[in-house]
Amino acid sequence: MRILTVAVAPAALAFAGAGSVAVARPSAVPVPTAAEEAQALDLATREIAVRSVRGEGNRTNEVAALIKDRLIAGGWAPADVVVTRRGETATLVATWAGSDPKLKPLVLSGHMDVVEAKRGDWKRDPFGPVVEDGVLYGRGATDMKFDGAVLVSAVIDLRAHGYKPRRSIVIAFSGDEETVMATSAALAEELKGADLVINADGGGGTFADGTDKPLYWLWDGNEKAYADYQLEVTNPGGHSSEPRPDNAIVQLAQALVKVGTYQFPPEQNELTKAWFERAAPFEADPAKAAAMRAFAANPNDAAPLAIVRADPDLVGKTGTTCVATMLSGGHAENALPQRARANINCRIFPGHSREQIMAQLKTVIGSDVVKVSDVTDGSITPPVTPLRADYVVAAEKAIHAAWGKNVAVIPNQASGGSDSMFYRALGVPAYNASPVFTRRDERFSHGLNERVRLVNIKPALTFYFNLIPDLTK
Repeated sequence: MRILTVAVAPAALAFAGAGSVAVARPSAVPVPTAAEEAQALDLATREIAVRSVRGEGNRTNEVAALIKDRLIAGGWAPADVVVTRRGETATLVATWAGSDPKLKPLVLSGHMDVVEAKRGDWKRDPFGPVVEDGVLYGRGATDMKFDGAVLVSAVIDLRAHGYKPRRSIVIAFSGDEETVMATSAALAEELKGADLVINADGGGGTFADGTDKPLYWLWDGNEKAYADYQLEVTNPGGHSSEPRPDNAIVQLAQALVKVGTYQFPPEQNELTKAWFERAAPFEADPAKAAAMRAFAANPNDAAPLAIVRADPDLVGKTGTTCVATMLSGGHAENALPQRARANINCRIFPGHSREQIMAQLKTVIGSDVVKVSDVTDGSITPPVTPLRADYVVAAEKAIHAAWGKNVAVIPNQASGGSDSMFYRALGVPAYNASPVFTRRDERFSHGLNERVRLVNIKPALTFYFNLIPDLTK
């Protein structure tokens, strides 16, 4: 496997020298009012209260209805806000027509569904949003109903402040991003003529530990592909009193040990190199910070690579990773297993296909007894796409307007997947750029007691008040 280099315009990552790129903006950018902040929080809490989880009782269509009602109240014609039922879920597409129909639209992307949450596991009802000590708790607080509510509110507020876009603005929210992503793919196909996608589901900032002081902000310019592979061993079985030398569970276990100890070759591209260089100063451990810098300089240097890969927060940025996530086997306590299965979840570094990774897994396992099959559902392998300097400059200006000029801006390649992959696959540049900041010890996306700090509301609105006009005038 080869080391990849993303084709990036020199101005795209050279933030200090980006002043040569002209970005238009209103002469007076609105300042969010207390009422606008309250409206954003109100929409977020209303959305969190709706259980938009895949399966029986999925109410994603109700989240879409909340957003539609808010947009219509904000000046959108009902015909311009389209909610489409798609099986048990729904999508929302809202259009704010620009003055120049020849320009391709800007898409503001997000999703309305959330992952499951059990009341018995949480300190509070995950679908009973509550604010305590300046913190909003509930499923979707970080992924991504709060983000989506702030984004929608910002667009409504811009309209109320009299902004008139030259380029059309399309809000496009999917309804199954957390699972099969069928609506994600459908929306991308519907909007494949877009100029650019800004996805609020990804990126984001980090506060200094124990404070609300912003340190650095990430935007995602790419992401790794998601893949699931099934390992399966079958056997005639028999009575447990008559053991066979070819036990299906043992053979599967041997394969899992090989996969678990294998490390894919290190890789690097412009995004991951820039991330290691710019994130290193914020690492408290001097040895780890030095390893991050060394990895950026030479990803094949074994010593720093070992240090970086030992950190779960960093290993995903060093190349493809594969890990066992599910296991089953046997049918009775006193019978030899006739079948044993395991799931291997991989996050594939850009530039490799799922077929290539499956072939590599077969080589690592080295046994014809173990059947390896691709069982991925709802994901694709997006291409590596170039970065656009107009976005990079506008995003940096917006985050500095929101949080201050001392906030470091760090480009990032996400280890997880999002709706952006489907736009990128169709040739539409897509960047994940949440303006929301969290503390390192409060990152509970998909986890227990998910939360977000309300200090984010005003800066997040400010971010969009700057970014959206810059990209649509």
